[in-house]
Amino acid sequence: MLFTLRRIVQEATQAEGLANVLDLIVQRVREALSVDVASLYLLCPQNEQLTLMASHGLAQGAHLQQYEGLVALVAERAEPVILDNVTGHSRYQRFPGSVEEPLNSFLGVPLLHQRRLLGVLVVQALGEHRFQEDHVAFLVTLVAQLASVISSAEISGELGSGEVQDVGRNILVSGIPGSPGIGIGTAVVYFPDTELEAVPDRNPDSIEDEITLFREAVAQVEVDLLRIKEELSSKLPAEDRALFDAYLMMLSSSSLIDGAVERIKEGNWAPGALRATFLEYQRHFDEMEDDYLRERATDVQDLGRRILEHLLTDGHKRPQYQENTILVGRDISASQLAEVPAEKLAGMVCGSGSGSSHVAILARALGVPAVMGASDLPVARIDGLDVIVDGYQGSIYLRPEKAVRTEFERLAREESELTQGLWSEAKRPAITPDGHTVPVYINSGLKSDLMQAQRSMADGIGLYRTELPFMVRERFPGEVEQANIYERVLRSFPAHPVTLRTLDVGGDKALSYFPIVEDNPFLGYRGIRISLDHPDIFLTQLRAMLQASRATGNLHVLFPMISSMDELDESLALLERARHELGEEGIETPLPRTGVMIEVPSAVYLAEHLARKVDFLSIGTNDLVQYLLAVDRNNTRVAKLYHDDHPAVLCAIEAIVDGAHRAGRPVSVCGEMASDPASMLLLLGAGVDSLSVSVASLPRIKWVIRSFSRQHASEIFTEARRLLDPESIRSLLNNTLIDAGLGALVRAGRH
Repeated sequence: MLFTLRRIVQEATQAEGLANVLDLIVQRVREALSVDVASLYLLCPQNEQLTLMASHGLAQGAHLQQYEGLVALVAERAEPVILDNVTGHSRYQRFPGSVEEPLNSFLGVPLLHQRRLLGVLVVQALGEHRFQEDHVAFLVTLVAQLASVISSAEISGELGSGEVQDVGRNILVSGIPGSPGIGIGTAVVYFPDTELEAVPDRNPDSIEDEITLFREAVAQVEVDLLRIKEELSSKLPAEDRALFDAYLMMLSSSSLIDGAVERIKEGNWAPGALRATFLEYQRHFDEMEDDYLRERATDVQDLGRRILEHLLTDGHKRPQYQENTILVGRDISASQLAEVPAEKLAGMVCGSGSGSSHVAILARALGVPAVMGASDLPVARIDGLDVIVDGYQGSIYLRPEKAVRTEFERLAREESELTQGLWSEAKRPAITPDGHTVPVYINSGLKSDLMQAQRSMADGIGLYRTELPFMVRERFPGEVEQANIYERVLRSFPAHPVTLRTLDVGGDKALSYFPIVEDNPFLGYRGIRISLDHPDIFLTQLRAMLQASRATGNLHVLFPMISSMDELDESLALLERARHELGEEGIETPLPRTGVMIEVPSAVYLAEHLARKVDFLSIGTNDLVQYLLAVDRNNTRVAKLYHDDHPAVLCAIEAIVDGAHRAGRPVSVCGEMASDPASMLLLLGAGVDSLSVSVASLPRIKWVIRSFSRQHASEIFTEARRLLDPESIRSLLNNTLIDAGLGALVRAGRH
């Protein structure tokens, strides 16, 4: 059964068009379970009715027996329903005029996707047939894997097969809010050069040119394979060299090559035609019973990637980004987002991740509206489409109708006017109505963050991510190199605190020249753990920081991922050693202020003890929330469980602030929670002393601080602490901002 399950899922995933996907599913299910009829009903969003979309097993021209009552029962229960005598059930309904023999046995299972009912899959049998537990298990397992495929196929079906210009469908796709704002523009799909499955469909400029480029790429791969085979002739036995003969035979296959050419003639560019053809070819191998032949699917995939590499190199460079580009991809990294010219980037949509993913954090820093975790989005089908990105609600509109586009254009204009007004007020200090000054620093890592116009609005740098200079190089930067970088950062705020976080790599921040392979990287080798294991690297960085601070004396050193007192003691000892070594070399450096980043649950309980050994604490909410809630913030399946406003998070923040204040130390928050106007209200009420936010969020955060007294914020925090679910807390915060006239901070538009 496992092979059958895998085969059906693979076939459905690679099938094109909703009708083909559904027809394939019912056909394969009927064959696998040896039943008389298999049917699939989908829930129509417009009228909330279950509609028969595909069925296999009825005689041609026969009327389908209608089991609306039983199908609806499956939907209502949201669990399998199994019956041996359907006619005797109170919910049984028969279609008038149906003449075929009654289908007595009934098994229905719901199709659920992210807690939403998509439809019902039903199998039926004649006579005395009885469905067993293994039949139920098979269908439950199957629909669990197929629900997302069907959801994506539904959207693809709505898009249809017309030209890009055939607009007016107004298709809504839901994701997760990543960066606030409204983005209106044209989708440009990003895909890795080596990922054949991610290649989008795209209209060709010239069909003849595409065919020529495709045939040239195939010919070049053939030349490459012949060369490799010749070079290895003396090193490999004949049976191993036969693999290259198999590749060459596939390249000469008319079904493979002619199939791709035919798809080009139908209006797809060569890489898109290559993807569709090779995935279909690969599926045929996956379906084979013979293990050896089934393993050849990997060879087909490798061959397709070789052709794609030549196509993209020789004939299809990366697209020239146009005005109002909406960057779309199944996975988008921070570096890929940064490649798009800022003046042309109107928004971003990512099929994976959450609002706390690093690419979402960068989007907020750039002020780019973003939606994350749009896993149902058929990325391959939307290149070149008109798109609206609502970063507040986490919604994506494909081919928006004129009225919808006009409304969002109005909201975008109002938002732009509001933002300009806030920037003009941002130079004013952040002082609450009852006279409390709350320093607002910036999180930095980009040169643009340090521009003079932005510096004048912030009170310093609360977090400089030193790993970025490491990540853009192909080796560890040297001491002098690092010192020059840090000195420029420190000089950008010569009269204000500048906090440099020591190297924080690992997890989802990898160094190409320092690979770390782990089953669970977020609970593994990262942050201070790496630095302490490599004192040579750590001391080089600490020496560079100290030397950089000689001219300004404004250095604050922040240690990340501290989980025990021993780690802090070792870190402080190495900092003192670095300063002592420099002194012995005749280089006197000022004593920097030190801090601990609280982002591990164990550090929450040690907050007071940690605070007594340093000058300040800084709460890194991104990882702290992830660890407290056991939610991988980059995993789309659980991203909706990630909540800054979770009651447990508020409890932890309260404990950290209380512990630090008992030790007489201030607390800052440098995580993305501080950049969210609603969540920041809780931080203000919890007694946090300062905030470090993205540059784009700074004027909005200052607006909130100047609008709420500490006392009022404290009352809001107390009320929020009594609530036991994050949705209620978020509703409280949003309504509070709306009542205060700050509704534009949590929704599109000025009001």
